[in-house]
Formats: sequence, C-alpha cells, structure tokens
Amino acid sequence: MEADDVTIREQNFHSQVREYIICFLLFAVLYIVSYFIITRYKRKTDDQEDEDAVVNRISLYLCTFTLAVSGGAVFLLPFSIISSEILLSFPKNYYIQWLNGSLIHGLWNLVSLFSNLCLFVLMPFAYFFLESEGFAGSKKGIKARVLETFVMLFLLALLILGIVWVASALIDNDAASMESLYDLWEFYLPYLYSCISLMGGLLLLMCTPVGLSRMFTVMGQLLVKPTILEDLDEQIYCIHLQEEALQRRLNGSSTCTYARGGFAHQLSKELDTIRNVRNKLERRKRASGWEKNLLYPMVMLILLAGTTISVLLVALNILYLLVDETAMPKGSTEHGIGSMSLSPFGVAQAVLEIILMFYLMASSVLGFYSLRLFEGLTPRKDDTTMTTIIGCCVSILVLSSALPVMSRTLGITRFDLLGDFGRFNWLGNFYIVVSYNLLFAVVTTLCLVRKFTSAVREELLKALGLDKLQLSNSPTDPESGKLSANGHQKTL
Repeated sequence: MEADDVTIREQNFHSQVREYIICFLLFAVLYIVSYFIITRYKRKTDDQEDEDAVVNRISLYLCTFTLAVSGGAVFLLPFSIISSEILLSFPKNYYIQWLNGSLIHGLWNLVSLFSNLCLFVLMPFAYFFLESEGFAGSKKGIKARVLETFVMLFLLALLILGIVWVASALIDNDAASMESLYDLWEFYLPYLYSCISLMGGLLLLMCTPVGLSRMFTVMGQLLVKPTILEDLDEQIYCIHLQEEALQRRLNGSSTCTYARGGFAHQLSKELDTIRNVRNKLERRKRASGWEKNLLYPMVMLILLAGTTISVLLVALNILYLLVDETAMPKGSTEHGIGSMSLSPFGVAQAVLEIILMFYLMASSVLGFYSLRLFEGLTPRKDDTTMTTIIGCCVSILVLSSALPVMSRTLGITRFDLLGDFGRFNWLGNFYIVVSYNLLFAVVTTLCLVRKFTSAVREELLKALGLDKLQLSNSPTDPESGKLSANGHQKTL
C-alpha cells in the first residue's frame, strides 16, 4: 500500500514537472517571437550605455513579456479546442498523454494571472518608469526614478480601488455585497478584471466589424486586381506624361520666383505620388493571368465566406439564446478535457472555429488601428517610441484577453471558458449577451453592405471612364498643387 502511494506521488511529481516544462517552452517561444516583433518597430537609438538606455531596455523587456502574454491569450482557446479533439481521436496513445486537462487548466490560469499582472502592474510601471525623472531635490539616478515610479503606482492603485469600491457599492448595496467590499483578493481583483474584460469585449465589438470590412481593402492593395474594361497602356502613358510635366516644372522651379520655397516641396511630393501610381500600374501589367484572374477572386471569396459564416453563427447563437438557456456562456471547473466533443461535426468544425477565431482577432487588430481615435498608436518600422509601444501592448493585451470571451459569447465555439475567464459577472446577464450578439451581427452586416456598394460604384465609374471625366472637370491653379487631365499647369 505504501509502495502504491509512493508511485502515485512520483507520478504526480513528474506530471507537475512536465507541465512546468511545457508551459516554460511555450512561453519562451512566444517571448522570442514578441521580442523580434517589438525590435522591428522600435525606434533605433545609439548604443551609449546611460540612464535612459537602461530604462528603455527594462521597458522593452516588460513590453515583450506583455506581448507574449497577449499571444498566449490568442492561442489559448484554439489550443484547448484542438487538444480536446486530439484526445478524443487518440485516447490511448502513449505519446499524447501529456496533453491532459490539468495542463489545459494550468495554461488558462497562468494566462489569466499574467494578464492581470501585465495590465495592472507591469505596463503602468513601464510607463511611469519611462516618464519619471526623480523627485525634486533628490539625487538623480535609477533609484530615484524607481522610487517615483512606485509612489505613482501606489497612488494609481488607491485611485482605481476607490473607483471600484464606489461603483460596486452603488450597483450592489445588499448586505453580502457590502461585506465583500473589504475582500481585496476574492472580490476586488476579479471584479476589476471583469470590468476590464467587458471593456475589451466592447472594444472588440467596435473594432471587429470595421476590421472585417477593412480587410477587403488591405487584401486588394496587396494583390493584383483583375483588369476589366481597363486600358493599362493608356493609363501608364498618361502617368508618364504627368511625370514628365512635373519633372520639367520641378527642374525650372529654381528660376521661377512663384515656385520657390514650399511650392517646390509640394511638387516633389506630387512627383513621388505619381511615381507610386506608375509603379502600381506597371505591377498590374506585369502580373500573370492566374494572379489577376484566379488568386484575387479566390482570396476575396474566402474573406467573404469567413465573414458570412461568422455572421450566420452569431444569428444561430441568438436563436439558441432565445430558446435554450444552456446556450449562455459559462465557465467550467472540471478537468474533463477530451471526454466529449463540443463540435457536432468533429475535427472539421473545430478547425473551422479556430480559423474564424484567428480571422476575428486579425480583423479586430486591423480595425483598431483603422479607427481615428487610435491612429496615433499605429507602429512604424524602426520609428516607434517606447511610449507608443506600451500603448500598443496594452491595447493588444485587452483585445486578446477578451477574444476567448467574445468567441464563446458570439457562439463561434461551444467550448466552455476555463479558469477566471468563466467567472466574469456580466456573462450571466441575458440582456447583455443577447444585445452583444445583435450589435455584432447588425454592425458587421452594415459595414459589409456599405463596403461592397461603394466598391461596386467605384469599379463601375472606372469601367465607364467617369472617374477620368470627374478629374478633368476639376483642375485647379498652381497654388492647390493639382494638375489637369493633360498634366499641364492651368493658367488663369
């Protein structure tokens, strides 16, 4: 009997060690990828080892950690779904016994813990540490900046806890809620993270429909469109004429008094714009037939199919919510991963759900940077400040942490939320969940209809040549910097 107990303890010990090693390896891969991504966009500085360089390096490591946690949150639900299907398909396979419910639950708990740590501690610390200079009258250095950062974090924590305390006291004023107001670990942090998750869900609701419609524009810019009722040779010839006319005006600007100063700079900008247009037209002309007539329509059809399937799944989920209360998103504390399939069509549906999740995440990030409110956070290669990188990491962390909750709330998957992700208070509110689904379906449909109607109208104008007529009827004088249809300056 004692030998059996020792064997069980050894098995548990080896299982725990194996889980720690797997979690460490997965996080190490995400950290390395995140580091290369951030260093690609971070503004290059000199290699001088001074105080600011040390502060920037520490902030860089914290941002890398946060971005790695965001990647873990994105892969969390897809990894759990595919693991469950693998365990169902190969229940007795010796080589996949490490893929068990304990590992999956441990990953969910770690992602939830690190998300709270990054959102409430590491990212505020990185920002305040980057902006700190030390208190007035104190000796300058790293210690003074660290002291000022901790003081700012303490004041921020008091402010946030006070806001949460007042908000919770106003919403729930019964005796049990009043007693829980003094419980920091069991009440404050879960309630605060629940509010953050709701904000992340609303941000996803705002960004994802915009990103879904914007995705067609981005892919249209990356791929070569089919040539329908267009004469590329004529367009390239006209562009060449405009380029030559601008080049002559730019060469003669040094001898003309009216063209000096800012007007010469404006001419160079117009010349660069026309050269970009010429390069795009020449690329369209050089493109092969399969690239123009096969690849572009296939990609557009795939994007349209993905968006349509997402909207249909949300519509079906609304019907399920109205007729069956078990369709409400809920958390699970059981370790029964792989005991039963949550996808009626098995592995094929699981793969489709995973593809839709990644598609929605990519669309939400694209829509986030397409909104005017967040355009200033758009990263630029080798020219992004650390303050902007911190803002980007926080935004992506909020979006990625809300992705599993949004996928379950919209009915993209039936996989129950694990760990603290299933303990959010607003998930049990029927009206919030139904309203969320309705808003997503309606806003996404409106964005797509507006996108396609405007795209069809533009293509019809190009095919009929009315876009050239509109440009030729609106030439302006040299002060506006625009050209007439023949590429010459119009004189008054």
